[in-house]
Amino acid sequence: MTGKVYLVGAGPGDHKLITLRAVELLQKADVVLYDRLVSKKIISMIPKSAEKIYVGRAVGDDTTHQITTNELMVKYAKIKKNVVRLKGGDPIIFGRGGEEAEFLKENKIKYEIVPGITSGIGSATYAGIPLTHRKHASSVVFVTGHEDPEKKQEIVKWKRLAKSVDTIVIMMGLSRIDIICKQLIAGGMDNKTPVAVIQNGTTPSQKMIKGTVTNIAKKIKENKITPPTNIIIGNVVNLSDSIGWK
Repeated sequence: MTGKVYLVGAGPGDHKLITLRAVELLQKADVVLYDRLVSKKIISMIPKSAEKIYVGRAVGDDTTHQITTNELMVKYAKIKKNVVRLKGGDPIIFGRGGEEAEFLKENKIKYEIVPGITSGIGSATYAGIPLTHRKHASSVVFVTGHEDPEKKQEIVKWKRLAKSVDTIVIMMGLSRIDIICKQLIAGGMDNKTPVAVIQNGTTPSQKMIKGTVTNIAKKIKENKITPPTNIIIGNVVNLSDSIGWK
């Protein structure tokens, strides 16, 4: 018999948005492997009896970091420990949870995947931006702005997205926003299309700036916006003026 690994979403930042299931598992955990974006208040929910191990990875870090995380999950599960792999947002929305589940399956380790509120949804909601709206947006797409550096070429076709979807939510795209917006415009997007950039979404330090696909890169520099951020492109951005509540 082995222990079990729980791939758990911690939510977008506000500790009150973590699920009851996630809290329950934290309280029963023997080991918690946690990411960079998990808030201090959520980490404080981990019992003192549990071993806490930081496995956070920032953009640009060595890709072998994931190998270490995978090995730790298997190591502790094989000595009959209950392991919580705690991730910001949702574990399988740009969270490598799918890869980790595959690794656990290959190593015959029992696992469970516990969803969390992804930051792309949480930050938009706290900013008063409905990602869909009957009058303004019938479709939404979540896209990474930072693809795996080991890929030979980008998979995201920004020019095609320009006219095929109403709302675009970009995660991890701050450093490439200028290039992304130019590609969207080249694909036929109106150069007046509104853009919101939300920094530290759902937390007390949440900050939002708005512009258009033609000037948002400049505004990011002027306002010294830094990660973590979510970028929302589409007409729904303008609704924050009327329904913003934070």
